Amino acid sequence: MPNLLKKHWYYYPIVFVFVIAVVMNTILAFFQWQLALVGFAILIGFGWLAYYVLKQVQADLAKYISTLSHRVNRAGEKAVTNLPVGILLYDQNEHIQWVNPYLHAYLPDEYLGKSITALSSDLPGLLQNKQTEHHLQMNDREYYVYQRAEERLLYFFDMTETVQTQELYDQEQMVIAHILLDNYDDVTQGLDDQVTSRLRGGVLSLLNQWANEHNIFLRSVADDRFIALLDYQILTDIETNRFQIIDDIRERTSKENVALTLSIGIGSGEKTPRELGALAQSSLDLALGRGGDQVVIKERNGQVRFYGGKSNAIEKRTRVRARVISHALRDFVLESDQVIVMGHKNPDMDAIGAGIGVLKVAEVNEKDAYIVVDPDEVSPDVQKLMDEVEQHEYLWSRFITPSESLEHLTRQTLLVVVDTHKPSLVIEPKLLNRVHRVVVLDHHRRGEEFIDDPALVYMEPYASSASELVTELLEYQPKRVSMDALEATAMLAGMMVDTKNFSIRTGSRTFDAASYLKANGADTTAVQLLLKEDLDQYIQRSRLIEKAYIYHDGMAIARNEDEAYYHQVLIAQTADTLLTMNGIKGSFVISKLKDQRVSISARSLGDVNVQIIMEKLGGGGHLTNAAVQLDTVSLSEAENRLQTAIDEYLEGGSTD
Repeated sequence: MPNLLKKHWYYYPIVFVFVIAVVMNTILAFFQWQLALVGFAILIGFGWLAYYVLKQVQADLAKYISTLSHRVNRAGEKAVTNLPVGILLYDQNEHIQWVNPYLHAYLPDEYLGKSITALSSDLPGLLQNKQTEHHLQMNDREYYVYQRAEERLLYFFDMTETVQTQELYDQEQMVIAHILLDNYDDVTQGLDDQVTSRLRGGVLSLLNQWANEHNIFLRSVADDRFIALLDYQILTDIETNRFQIIDDIRERTSKENVALTLSIGIGSGEKTPRELGALAQSSLDLALGRGGDQVVIKERNGQVRFYGGKSNAIEKRTRVRARVISHALRDFVLESDQVIVMGHKNPDMDAIGAGIGVLKVAEVNEKDAYIVVDPDEVSPDVQKLMDEVEQHEYLWSRFITPSESLEHLTRQTLLVVVDTHKPSLVIEPKLLNRVHRVVVLDHHRRGEEFIDDPALVYMEPYASSASELVTELLEYQPKRVSMDALEATAMLAGMMVDTKNFSIRTGSRTFDAASYLKANGADTTAVQLLLKEDLDQYIQRSRLIEKAYIYHDGMAIARNEDEAYYHQVLIAQTADTLLTMNGIKGSFVISKLKDQRVSISARSLGDVNVQIIMEKLGGGGHLTNAAVQLDTVSLSEAENRLQTAIDEYLEGGSTD
């Protein structure tokens, strides 16, 4: 275009002179019309010259535009055919109409009219997704596919190097691990220095060997604590063998006849070492809250993975923590104007017993306390206890409904949650959002879901029950606690239910707590009367057992009929009964509840960690006692999910 203007530079002066001449000739016509006629003739000559020049300019301009369009079209054709970007046009039937040479290499010779599956079998599914961007793998290459549905057009961009660079970046991300020898102080307290040195030397040898094999930086920061630095690729490699190191440590220390285990908390995905360290410590706290002897991996996106947890939590040999927690609970009670105690939905004997224990803590410190119970969610076996409580004028006045508990709230109310730590399981979740201070007393292994920002947490997975924990807190109250027979009996019933009459999860401190309750008037005969079951319940449980079958490797599964439903307690009792059969290492009972949810109760004697299996389904519990409740699923679907979870557990998988 600039060359064209230079070529016809004279066009604009001619036009300018012509315009000036027209103006002057018009003025001249008023004074000398004869001269104006001569000027008019001259103007006709100038006009013809301007017209001639204009036609030349238009002709040259048309030629220029034609040449430019040809060049642009030619450049576009070369770009389409030569750029390293795939282009594909398809018809309404998803058949190929045209591809550029870049994609031709991926197609057979006769590809026109063929289905787009000739390029990749994943393409039809991507197109149905209705998204504009997709990720596709073809011939070991990674592609981003951009779709323009209205034009039935696909663009393929080779992003292999970008994806590989991202993967390399992710693999080299730093990971921090906190490693702790569980109950090291308790184990070595009564050992000779020589035995202690040999024990720690053996553990250090295994840890250093493990670190050297995987190129991990490992340093000891205390006798029982270590810190490790690694990258994400190393972490991935270690996960392939399911952290065999924790099993090796357990086997090595068992040869010294001590129960010393290893817990590891790992943080990954954060950008700064400070954030990684905090995440690793949080993971270690979660591992210890679940009983130790396991690995917990937390990532920035909130994903949590668990490994291990194959042994029972070791009972603590010191009561210092129980005394400290007891005094701390007393201080919180004294700073409050009242105490509200709340357990889990469908409360069992243990939740009611622990609630009564907290009620006594408040009473001995001269504070009003109330226990939240939903009358519509009381199981038949607990109803027997509630009937006895109803005859106890003072104790019955301390029980309130969830709606009444919300009316009782004040700014200085202390909320104590017993026998659970999951917000989704409490009787009245609104209480958690309306009180300023919450205390959690629980004996279950800690799960990923937890009550936000509690003022005090006392979680001991070694304990048989929440009633045992609260009994110990009562023992260490500065003032003497006065209990009547019903209160002590209710707490003892809670312990006996959770221990199956002191047959499982029972330690020396369990019997100490039972002895304390017996000394305060607990009646074991009354407990047996409370725990008696009806003949109808026994028949229903037998019907469930009749449907049981051995899945594989000692796993018994019982599922009721689709149209029937059972109470949660009956389902749990059936799982307990199945566990008493020869050759059964784990029992699982599946049934519908009255609200149409599907419940699965799981039991074992310790050889199988049913907690991990239930966590795969969204539940939780103990190593030997766990459960889950599923919404909007059928019994057959729940059974299939359970079988898959058992398969993954037996294969050594982790739980997310």
